[in-house]
Amino acid sequence: MLKVMRKHAKYFYVLFFMIIISFIFWGVGGVDKTGGVETVAEVGKYKITTEEYWRRYEGVSRFYREIYKDKFDEEMEKKMNLKENVLNSMIDEQVLLIAAKEADINISDEELQESITHEPAFLRNGVFDKDVYLNRLRLNRITPEAYESSKRQELTLKKMRRLIELSVDVTAINSNLEKVSGDNQLVKMLSEQILNDRKEKAVKSYIEGLKKQIKIKINKQLIA
Repeated sequence: MLKVMRKHAKYFYVLFFMIIISFIFWGVGGVDKTGGVETVAEVGKYKITTEEYWRRYEGVSRFYREIYKDKFDEEMEKKMNLKENVLNSMIDEQVLLIAAKEADINISDEELQESITHEPAFLRNGVFDKDVYLNRLRLNRITPEAYESSKRQELTLKKMRRLIELSVDVTAINSNLEKVSGDNQLVKMLSEQILNDRKEKAVKSYIEGLKKQIKIKINKQLIA
């Protein structure tokens, strides 16, 4: 899923609010506040409700429909195992947020402001415009407080991923590629691809290791 989203990055900002809204109202980090609401997954003491799941699923589904148009049908969705992949991604995010909290990893007000003021969706003529920012949120019935809280979580996930990715041995990759002859641009592209793949594997391995230490309960019948 991540590889497809990278490949079609140009579509991301067209569908910016389709994806980000699902994240904003997910309520990552809430502790047992679901009451009588059905829970599709429990990650430690944190819960993912069916409402949160379907909102995220709809956002991701719209993303793929925009990319593949009429080709994105029920059969294609099943081949992609989209429903389960969406749930797994939400669980993985919660696992990383738990790890970040335990490691006391936070996002400062300065980091938050830097991210928001450089968000393409909030720019006018290449410059951050507060009116555009507030209007975008208002049109989507999102308060600045809710958006900024979600943004902190998003940045926390990115920071955690970067810290894990630092464990990848870049020198070993470069050393092996020095033996490859050919166009420098091709070698560079190959190096970047290998590095990205290894970073992704490092993050996945880290998450899977944490999952063994965290009690996770999944009710797959609720997303069948």
